[in-house]
Amino acid sequence: MTTVGFLGLGVMGQPMALNLARACTPLVVWNRTHSRTGPLRAAGAEVADGPGEVCARSGVVLTMLADGAATDAALGRGTPAFADRVAGRTVVHMGTTSPGYSGGLEADVRDAGGHYVEAPVSGSRAPAETGRLVALLAGEDEAVARVRPLLAPMCHTTFACGPVPHALLMKLSVNLYLISLVTGLTEAFHFAGGHGLDPRLFLEVLDAGPMASGVSRMKAPKLLSGDLSVQAAAADVLKNNELIAEAARAAAVASPVLDACHALFRETVELGHGASDMVAVLRALEARTDRGAR
Repeated sequence: MTTVGFLGLGVMGQPMALNLARACTPLVVWNRTHSRTGPLRAAGAEVADGPGEVCARSGVVLTMLADGAATDAALGRGTPAFADRVAGRTVVHMGTTSPGYSGGLEADVRDAGGHYVEAPVSGSRAPAETGRLVALLAGEDEAVARVRPLLAPMCHTTFACGPVPHALLMKLSVNLYLISLVTGLTEAFHFAGGHGLDPRLFLEVLDAGPMASGVSRMKAPKLLSGDLSVQAAAADVLKNNELIAEAARAAAVASPVLDACHALFRETVELGHGASDMVAVLRALEARTDRGAR
């Protein structure tokens, strides 16, 4: 069975890798913060000293890193180490970056003698923990077919989206809807509270009607209790907003709802809530209300 390497054990990467380990996938992992590798070692994964060792021991290398710079550093892109790390291997880019970055990485991996699959996932920490993510795949048909079954312990559904960067463009499209949905839910919650309505009753009414969704059922309890623990961090939502806005401008596509959300999440991060869950956009709405009252 192919040994799988996993680079990046953050909020999403750690539970994803744990699901691979629990499915008895031969797994070698690395994370810049070594303490996050402990649960993987306990689950049966091998822990490497560095990303070079992960690549050397793996036929398929999954990257779930913060951004393009972190991915480049782990793969040694732009250095002589890059060819050694990717030649003869399949690199699976699972993080969320710009479509243009992914296209460039694909070209470099193939030029170095490797294969490349773009595989961003849709879902937050809770579905990552339960193996209920949705994977969006792009790349050469043979490479996609080789990678698809390896993702099963992490993703309950996979979709082939065509050539790179169509998977990332699909992910950005889905994220645009998610961002506007959660922002709308939070603004409605804030509106109801501002008019003296019972917030619990408001959420019960919402849940009983056609506007209820898996997202509203996940976020409503957090709004009600003021729980800002991270499922999807506000800073990451802002980064996604910026990537979507960049792609919209590049294609001359209007995105007025996204632009309004972008401003609100920028204010949320500026208020110091970047590490909080995305429902912390409530703090930006409260701040705007306070300024209006003054």
